[in-house]
Amino acid sequence: MNENGNAPGAPQRSTAVPIALAAVAALVGFAAVYGTLDRPDNTSLTGNAAPAPEKHAPDTRRRAPGLPAFVYKATPEPLADVNFVDGTGAPKTLKDFRGKTVLLNLWATWCAPCREEMPSLDRLQAELGSDTFEVVALAVDRTGLDAARRFLDGIEVKTLALYADPTTRSGSALKAIGMPTTILIDAEGREIGRLSGPAEWDSEAAKRLITDTLAPPAAASN
Repeated sequence: MNENGNAPGAPQRSTAVPIALAAVAALVGFAAVYGTLDRPDNTSLTGNAAPAPEKHAPDTRRRAPGLPAFVYKATPEPLADVNFVDGTGAPKTLKDFRGKTVLLNLWATWCAPCREEMPSLDRLQAELGSDTFEVVALAVDRTGLDAARRFLDGIEVKTLALYADPTTRSGSALKAIGMPTTILIDAEGREIGRLSGPAEWDSEAAKRLITDTLAPPAAASN
């Protein structure tokens, strides 16, 4: 017997094969986890044995007519009073907009859908902006004011004021799950509802959403 316990002339056992197999198994496991996390929600499963569909409670949240991605809160809810700066670098918070309805759009310079939807927000502000309503387009972006200004100038935004949060803390404070996220806020600073993802904000449905919020309550009929 030699020192590895093998009979003379017998092939020596090596630890290389078990180590290689363990490494391959670890890589396969990592790839499975990564693929699951990275797979978009709208992809379908393939193979002969697809799992049975999960049962979910019906979604009974109220939606805006003509703008189904907009989801109303059951009742208006308080929002975090986040900090940011205006185009001059002066500090601002959401409290500064109390007394008017606000359409708060959270965006970033690296966000392609934000670039697509921003002109519609600009047109909405041009048409409906007033002492009682403002589109607040807030750049939640570490690149700061200069990059946000170049972004807006590059797509020829004319009417939106420049606001930026270089700390990016407002995104998590307002529970945004991605960019863009748009939150409709009443004159008391409460969230009426929100839409995650891009939208045509100067569409008739979107303008109706805003004007219905601004309209005074209908008088009770006798």
